[in-house]
Amino acid sequence: MSVKTFAGGVHPPYYKELSASSQIEDLPAPQQVIIPLIQHIGAPCQPTVEAGDEVAMGEVVGDTDAFVSAPVHASVSGTVKEIGETALPDGRKVQAIIIESDGEDRISGEAALQQQRTLQSMNADDIRDAVRKAGIVGMGGAAFPTHVKYSPPPETDIDTIILNGCECEPFLTCDHRIMLEEADEIVSGLQAIMKACGAERGLIGIEDNKPDAVEAMREAVRDHPYQVEVLETKYPEGAEKQLIDALLGREVPSGGLPLDIGVVVNNVATAVAVSRAVKRAEPLTKRVVTVTGDAVKQPKNVRVRVGAPIRQLLEASGGFSEAPARIISGGPMMGTAIYDLDIPITKGTSGIVALSHQLAADASEEACIRCARCVEACPISLMPLYLAEYDQESALQYNPLDCIECGSCSYVCPSNRQLVQRIRLTKATAQAEQEDSS
Repeated sequence: MSVKTFAGGVHPPYYKELSASSQIEDLPAPQQVIIPLIQHIGAPCQPTVEAGDEVAMGEVVGDTDAFVSAPVHASVSGTVKEIGETALPDGRKVQAIIIESDGEDRISGEAALQQQRTLQSMNADDIRDAVRKAGIVGMGGAAFPTHVKYSPPPETDIDTIILNGCECEPFLTCDHRIMLEEADEIVSGLQAIMKACGAERGLIGIEDNKPDAVEAMREAVRDHPYQVEVLETKYPEGAEKQLIDALLGREVPSGGLPLDIGVVVNNVATAVAVSRAVKRAEPLTKRVVTVTGDAVKQPKNVRVRVGAPIRQLLEASGGFSEAPARIISGGPMMGTAIYDLDIPITKGTSGIVALSHQLAADASEEACIRCARCVEACPISLMPLYLAEYDQESALQYNPLDCIECGSCSYVCPSNRQLVQRIRLTKATAQAEQEDSS
């Protein structure tokens, strides 16, 4: 079987076996959910409810008129306890709607109709509207508002839709399980996305360490003109620029977007959410999350309410087998270490990874030896050693905004330099300069 790939990247240990065989388990509604008013790239939402209001599951509790944004919905029925504040995994404090569940899961509004709409009866604008109303964002971690991806400028022609089933982050298996258990829903979502964008070609990319997912998706597309492509297991194969390069041989220009070369990339979980929004007006109030790591007793994949505390997922997985050295929201390469188990699950949370002291051991940082391993590993062909210089003025000439913060450079550095953290500072400086000059 021939496999496709991109230049650069790394081969970390994957630890997928911890949870790959765990079927998706639905968790009950928690007693309280905390719905952050920003769970996406773009403008934050404003509350559309007040303390004391009764809400139904699926009811909009935050929205904005901004185009690059997505509404947020109640993931339980109950009473709005307060309009308060919560922390996100990255440490930001944001406004949030705190809802006490009544345990009834009463369905709201349009979603209560559970109308069976047909894709044939909907045009591109109808699909984009349904996706926007459902509050769908990229569920692979980027959390970019999905309806915006389906709304290219008039002069832009989208010819190809790529669904990302690579799941290249170590430990995570939620997308793997979705491909095994919800393959037909993924294909249904792909049909809707292609119609919304006017694209004629649909591809599904999957790494070759998931042969069962490849087989399941090929069976699901048997009667459709879509292709399932097998890619080399390599990190970050699932980054959208690298995926486009591997599958199509096209390069996203510096500072550009996939739209600029006629491509839209969505995660397979996002495609499932699109299918449900289009067919049943179902808002994004739940998602599948992998709970795993060598410090977790029973690693598994769970479907959980948006706004549920991380604590609930860990308790459902049997708790810790030992005191973890680090708990990460997302995967270990691009995720964020968290400090509070009451931080809520958001639309972009793909995993909770608890690592032992053995796996999370920190090595002391040493001086750069100019070995250029970071340059060889960089999937964007950047110069990480120079991007991470303390001299910001010098670092800015090496295109810092093109960095995707994948962590490949830090992973291969023999001096254990915290390259990604330093590059983030350089990017922040570059972004500030851009805003000052605009």
